[in-house]
Amino acid sequence: MGTTQVLFWFLSVLALISAIMVVVSKNPVHSVLWLIFVFFAISGHYILLNAQFLAIVNLIVYAGAIMVLFLFVIMLMNLNADTEPQKNKWLKIAGVVAGGSLLLVLVAALKHADMKNQLADMGSGDIGLIRNLGLTLFNDYMIPFEITSVLFLSAIVGAVVIGKKD
Repeated sequence: MGTTQVLFWFLSVLALISAIMVVVSKNPVHSVLWLIFVFFAISGHYILLNAQFLAIVNLIVYAGAIMVLFLFVIMLMNLNADTEPQKNKWLKIAGVVAGGSLLLVLVAALKHADMKNQLADMGSGDIGLIRNLGLTLFNDYMIPFEITSVLFLSAIVGAVVIGKKD
């Protein structure tokens, strides 16, 4: 068993346990913290697949910005068990039926998938490298990139002008 396989299985177990803990945790803050572990494990999988750009973007955008936003919203809502309304028995049954139906559809879809002949290219190749993204972005898409940057700059100036007090 190579190092790549050990890392893959470790990250997979970490992602699964963390995802289960997101659902099982009673405290919403703990759920968000477990979700951050899931995002770290997914970023590790991206690195194993030689997609460093996706790994970094996943960490910065999801584990960084989105999770901080979730934490702020949860803390501002001040969720207590006393103020939470009790859920109806029929609502719980409907949730179990909907989840079971989704699981049934996923199992049926994966049953017909041909996974034996599909192997991921791990640790070799240069498909997901940041260098290739930069070369493509600044050679083939230079004009759209610059137009987008001017559009963002004008949006920032517009937001400052609208938000400015007289």
